[in-house]
Amino acid sequence: MELHETQHPRRFRRPSRRSLAGAAPHVAVALAGGGIGAATSTALATNESTTRAVRDTAAPADEATPASVSTGDTLSVGEIHRRAAASVVEITVTGEGGSAPFSFGDAPQQQRAQGSGFVYDDEGHIVTNAHVVEAAESIKVTFSDGSSYEARVVGTDASTDLAVLEVDAPARLLEPLALGDSDDLRVGDAVVAIGSPYGLEETVTSGIVSAVDRRIEAPNGYSIPDAIQTDAAINRGNSGGPLLNTRAEVVGVNAQIESESGGNDGVGFAIPSNTVRAVVEQLLSNGRVEHAYLGVSLTETDGTAGAEVAEVRAGSPAAEAGLRAGDVIEEADGQAVASAEDLQRLIESKKPGDELELTVVRDGETRTVTATLGSRPA
Repeated sequence: MELHETQHPRRFRRPSRRSLAGAAPHVAVALAGGGIGAATSTALATNESTTRAVRDTAAPADEATPASVSTGDTLSVGEIHRRAAASVVEITVTGEGGSAPFSFGDAPQQQRAQGSGFVYDDEGHIVTNAHVVEAAESIKVTFSDGSSYEARVVGTDASTDLAVLEVDAPARLLEPLALGDSDDLRVGDAVVAIGSPYGLEETVTSGIVSAVDRRIEAPNGYSIPDAIQTDAAINRGNSGGPLLNTRAEVVGVNAQIESESGGNDGVGFAIPSNTVRAVVEQLLSNGRVEHAYLGVSLTETDGTAGAEVAEVRAGSPAAEAGLRAGDVIEEADGQAVASAEDLQRLIESKKPGDELELTVVRDGETRTVTATLGSRPA
């Protein structure tokens, strides 16, 4: 399988991987590929009503620790929910689609889609998926007490499928969730997802980390590395909601499922919190994110270390540096490259304009090339 630093096509048939932005509540539809702007979103009447569940009252701080909670930092699922649920929001967007399934006849229709998010700080910033708010004309954020506020988009990054919104809500509602260190996750660790699948707000599901270092495809076709795979049930409408560890810290943002049925088959993916932290801070500072770009497609070598160049994009930094298809990159900036994943992580740790020194093997000969990284094209 090829791992692409550039945009990439599918190379083999696999179950449909779907993003989780959902239609408005109480409509039996398959998971869509995104929010309003995605071609698989479902057209819905704008006057559809929502039934809101009553939120559990948070346990007092001095309440005895539940018997199911072990000593140390490990919390029960119920305690995680009580600590975090008030910080998880439901996001409803409206927009206009111009082609099926967004329109009936020749007239475009107003559409509604729904996802989740969480409070990032006490200044009113909300983190969600970029595909949840794509093509949105208006955005409403609903908190656990049922109050709703109009939101504006601070910035989006399609390459990591992350977005930051801002709401003018009372301070009492702005309880930020702490970000954990996603690099600390191990296969088998317990995790909890909270969100609004199918509009059922404050839904909590639990499972484990099924795998780490997965690679998923962003809405713009680039790869998102280091994704977390989980069997915690996530469905349409969970998009943008938090995946939490047993300390009630956000370790991921739920984004996609792999499914033949269109519903939860126990294979979900979350964007890691360390990526979230880096991207959100850039969005808050600049309203956009610049990703370093080499301009190659990579494939794993046949049983040996290194990353093989499958394709070099014309006019890219890789082409200007003289890289060719078939080159095997064994070192980057003096660090051994064990795999294509290794090289892509290194590129993503750089900034546009940085130089990257590569040791490559071509036709049995070792040579060094230096590429000046560019900015990833849209």
